[in-house]
Amino acid sequence: MTDMPPTRRPARALPRGSATLTAAVLSCAVMLLAGCTSASSSGPGAPAVASSGAGRAAAAPQRLNWQPCTVSGASVQCATLAVPLDYRHPSGRKITLALSMVPATAPGGKQQGDLLVNPGGPGGPGRYLAAVIAFSLDHTVASEYNIIGFDPRGVGASVPALHCDPSFFAGVRPDYIPASQAAERSLIGRAKAYAADCEHRFGWLLPHMTTADAARDMDSIRAALGQQKISYLGYSYGTYLGQVYATMFGNRVRRMVLDSTVDPRGAWYADNISQDYAFENRIQAFFAWIAAHAANYRLGTTRAQVQQAWYRARAELTSRPVGGPQGPMIGPDEFDDTMLQGGYSDTDWPGLAAALAAYLHTGTSRGLVSEYHALGGQNENEFAVYNAVECSDVNWPRDWARWDADTRRVYRTAPFEAWDNAWFNAACAFWPVHGPARPLAIKGAGLPPILMIRRTCASTTSSAPTSPPGPCRTTPGWSTPPARHCRPRHRTAEAAAGPLRVSGATRRRPADTLDECCAPRQGDPRHCACSTIAISARYSRCATVTPSSTCSSAPGYTRPGSNWPGWAARSGATSPTARSSRCATSAPTWCRSRPPRTPSRRSPAGPG
Repeated sequence: MTDMPPTRRPARALPRGSATLTAAVLSCAVMLLAGCTSASSSGPGAPAVASSGAGRAAAAPQRLNWQPCTVSGASVQCATLAVPLDYRHPSGRKITLALSMVPATAPGGKQQGDLLVNPGGPGGPGRYLAAVIAFSLDHTVASEYNIIGFDPRGVGASVPALHCDPSFFAGVRPDYIPASQAAERSLIGRAKAYAADCEHRFGWLLPHMTTADAARDMDSIRAALGQQKISYLGYSYGTYLGQVYATMFGNRVRRMVLDSTVDPRGAWYADNISQDYAFENRIQAFFAWIAAHAANYRLGTTRAQVQQAWYRARAELTSRPVGGPQGPMIGPDEFDDTMLQGGYSDTDWPGLAAALAAYLHTGTSRGLVSEYHALGGQNENEFAVYNAVECSDVNWPRDWARWDADTRRVYRTAPFEAWDNAWFNAACAFWPVHGPARPLAIKGAGLPPILMIRRTCASTTSSAPTSPPGPCRTTPGWSTPPARHCRPRHRTAEAAAGPLRVSGATRRRPADTLDECCAPRQGDPRHCACSTIAISARYSRCATVTPSSTCSSAPGYTRPGSNWPGWAARSGATSPTARSSRCATSAPTWCRSRPPRTPSRRSPAGPG
């Protein structure tokens, strides 16, 4: 599974892959992107230089027509770009990419060109990310770049949007964990049928959905922007896309930051097995956190007791799925898909734990339904692109006996995600496009310095495919693992996790802990909002939504558009505070763990 950030996150992208914007990571990115060099020599109107070699970028760059638009509640500029379906035939059939931009605001002499951003996947839409990055980076740095987001080929607003079977995730699906050989054969049949549906609907597109094709699209975007070189920030699977771009178009790279870096040698079968072990670590950390808050959730005082409670809930949902308006809605698979999101961000833990506790203690499913709608619902477009890219990047094992043997081996020590992940990728065993025998060899010779970030205890970019999970320490009270739970490997990143520059002012963390905010006693209401796209610095931050400004006293920030109007007043903030650009730090520390809807994060090496 590679990454991707609210559906079953195919590669687990930003937030889901994965791509949580922590203070430490942002500080590292700021240092590289700010740099010490002068601004790019080419501006938006400078002529593009044709690419060479295997890249086969478009020879005649188009001019982008930027228009005001709204993406995920944020006001940005949008454009479209026609690119070749097959770069071997640049004058042949075209497809269209959807782009977004937050323009640079610094004086012309201080601007540093264009920064292309990608949240992960494959399959994650990326237009929303431009506004998130512009809002999250140090203002001085963000103001110096035109920040460009894009929906990759086949995704979201790009044309065509790939859909193989729009009803694939409808209703309650067969249990991921096969109880018999007949059940396993039924699941194999679903995977075969999905691959066949993709070939039937989009057979003409599938051979051109590789990461290398996406890298060529990136270079077409660079050319259309009129830049000789471009900077890049990618998360989870987006780091693999960055590696491929740098290998194919190394002379076009200005600066590059890769967060939650994928191991390119394991693409993609081995990386997915590695991810199984990583997610086992994460779910065990979640169980330990619930046990540490036994007074709140009453699910057990040990990790083992909580795990038993979790599997008891799963068994009950297997025999009696939760119903919805159109029939059964939440069974064991949907339960797994929802709880999986706790592997991406600890910010999801309080809401997931409260829903689990309410279901087991009182039989009410309202919390589960709420969490499922917020976190667990699948996006078939993202799933289709996820398969189209990963199944074509490299040839997968075609003998199901190997899949079965490997999955059963992993399941013995890392059961949480073993079968789930196998079925999420199973269409690749029957995919109509046969990729190369080995992944693309990534080369770094001649490249400028590239900042690559890997976190301990990450769920989507781990690389130990043959090892069972080891201990992953998690400190209750922090929403985002990378900065506190699992300390970054880089001393620079650790040292940078102190004060963070926000809108020109440096604010330090208040003393409130996340426990006080997001882990109320069982049954108590939670009033304010936490975002999974969270900076793990402890300060309040405002988010502008229509029709009013709202403020959160929770750690981290909420990106524009992720809150609903009026919640600030319900959380105790005064009307004048809610209308101003200053945040209320005295609001009650209750928090609803409600991440913004962002790309899926299902990924082999990464989320977000």
